[in-house]
Amino acid sequence: MDTLIPSSADLAGDPAIVARAEALRPVVEAASDEIEEKRRLPTALLDKLHEARLFRLLMPRSANGIETDPVTFFHVIEAIAKADASTAWCLSQAGGCSMSAAYLAVPVAQEIFGNDPRAVLAWGPGPRVRAIECEGGYRVTGVWAFASGGRHATWLGAHCPIWQADGTPRLDDKGRQVERTMLVPSSEVEWTDIWNVVGLRGTASDQFSLTDHFVRGDHSITRDWLKECREAGPLYRMSAMTCYELGFSGVALGIARACLDNFVDVAKNKIPRGKVSPLRDNAVVQTNLAQVEVGIRSARAFLLQSVAEIWKTVAAGDRLSVDHRITIRMASTNAIHRSREAVDFAYNAAGATAIFENHPLERRFRDIHTVTQQLQGRLSHFETVGAWMLGADADLTFV
Repeated sequence: MDTLIPSSADLAGDPAIVARAEALRPVVEAASDEIEEKRRLPTALLDKLHEARLFRLLMPRSANGIETDPVTFFHVIEAIAKADASTAWCLSQAGGCSMSAAYLAVPVAQEIFGNDPRAVLAWGPGPRVRAIECEGGYRVTGVWAFASGGRHATWLGAHCPIWQADGTPRLDDKGRQVERTMLVPSSEVEWTDIWNVVGLRGTASDQFSLTDHFVRGDHSITRDWLKECREAGPLYRMSAMTCYELGFSGVALGIARACLDNFVDVAKNKIPRGKVSPLRDNAVVQTNLAQVEVGIRSARAFLLQSVAEIWKTVAAGDRLSVDHRITIRMASTNAIHRSREAVDFAYNAAGATAIFENHPLERRFRDIHTVTQQLQGRLSHFETVGAWMLGADADLTFV
């Protein structure tokens, strides 16, 4: 068992890939104002991200991807988030979506991902949607939203319950309605701009629709990572859900790290109104800064240690267990909320300095509070973890 204990190298990830992200941080940061204003990732920045192949981190090598490990994926997302949270969010979302290539026939995976070095898949939920079976595939109708990165994506995923041609639901062997994700060229959907939001504005997580649109059967995938996977690599014994959890917690920790670094600069130089010494001399500020620093460092360490241990186990040939998934859910949700606490401290302690749109604390405050409002930041995940620990009924939908 000692061989499965992560080393410092395991916790650091692949240094060559992480270095690509670190090298791009100044470029991403320089584009951050434009990202915020236009609510899009600029073409010039997308060129650099594609050149570094950061959209292909979790894509199979058979589809011209990198197929890196989850720890490296975390470090890349965290590094980019220190510069701009929207860019990091888009990379995280695209990473999880690109794992779809492992569930497609090789020619289809090549068509969608392998033959296009700028291929990006994006998707989002749609509550009132359907796919009706027809000859050769499905007729798809519905509206999907929260499609982060969809405006620069080349393909979109439309997740649907499946209906038979006679109007009855298609059921699996357990009596549950079958669901599949339909992959459609982004040029074939109708977009609606809905993304006027508090934070993560540059993700352009807009709404798209399809009406009676034909999708070939081999252009659909299951979201059940235990079924239909043709890739033998250990990455595809991890679920896309666990990689989303890891990536989006990396976004949160990157925001928090940059925020605390910004705050230290403020505290050293700001003399609050009515005071005679800088903010850094305030004992309450000193104490609270130390506590939130411990919070994000310990949350990050728990997350990385847990994921590195699980990755070594899975890479050695074991399957991803429910206990593994519970641990990643617990650690990732904890990291998101410890990050929020750190940002809240910095924003509040900085006073009126932090309320201006041109100050980095203002944007990071908005971004972290958008992260916590998303599915990955739900506090109810702790309920799921606690229920599992106690042997009670636990809803594992998002584990």
